[in-house]
Amino acid sequence: MTKTQQLVDFFDQFEQFSIAVSGGIDSMLLAYIANGYAKAQVNIVHAYSPAVPESALVRVKNYAKKYTWQLKVIDALEFQDDNYLDNPVDRCYYCKSNLYTRIAEHGVGPIFSGTNLDDLGDVRPGLTAAKEQNVLHPYVEVGMNKADIYQLAAHYGLEEIHSLPAQPCLASRVETGIKIKPVDMQFIDKVEQKVRKSLPSLKNIRCRISHQGIFIELDQLPEQALFDRLSARLSQYCAEQGRIFSGMKLYQKGSAFLNGVNHG
Repeated sequence: MTKTQQLVDFFDQFEQFSIAVSGGIDSMLLAYIANGYAKAQVNIVHAYSPAVPESALVRVKNYAKKYTWQLKVIDALEFQDDNYLDNPVDRCYYCKSNLYTRIAEHGVGPIFSGTNLDDLGDVRPGLTAAKEQNVLHPYVEVGMNKADIYQLAAHYGLEEIHSLPAQPCLASRVETGIKIKPVDMQFIDKVEQKVRKSLPSLKNIRCRISHQGIFIELDQLPEQALFDRLSARLSQYCAEQGRIFSGMKLYQKGSAFLNGVNHG
């Protein structure tokens, strides 16, 4: 039995359900397969906030139009939650608690997420919130990991999402204990867009806001001449924004989390 058929068999246990779609490959593929092959009424819900890159919202809307999704764009209201804004090490718990609460208000049936088997190996407070609110994870139910998801996306010719790197929310770039602010989310998104224009082939680009200043983390550091030019431009831009540019270094997953919680 194919992975697609296993997912469809899982979906067909339900008359209707809602899928939380972030704009990343996992949830986008899940929505694509459910909307295209499941018998159930499929409701796609995207939560847009300052912590979500504008590109993710555009991507979700484009797919909804192209594949006739029944889409709702909502505000998860996490920026009204002081527990989230304080940016504790379990910030993701408060984020997902708000997200799933809002989806339950706007969606129908059980809520599905794009969590896959590989996610279960990380320390993810958001999974605790999902469990508390009875969120189901179809990829986990049928035994799919990240490699399976990329393979399926390629099979269906979904080139835009197949080429996407991992895209954790912008708040994941802020070091634990530094308050989450909308202006910082905008700054991070703009900086990462600037860097990607100079280094379009890199998979992971992170603008980190730390207690020591602004760091840019990259899969691979560019050759010296480009390194120097890009550093100068970033230093100038940070100065214009009243920030201190502290340099570029190699990407380290979860480096913004001071106790080593494994996130983007």
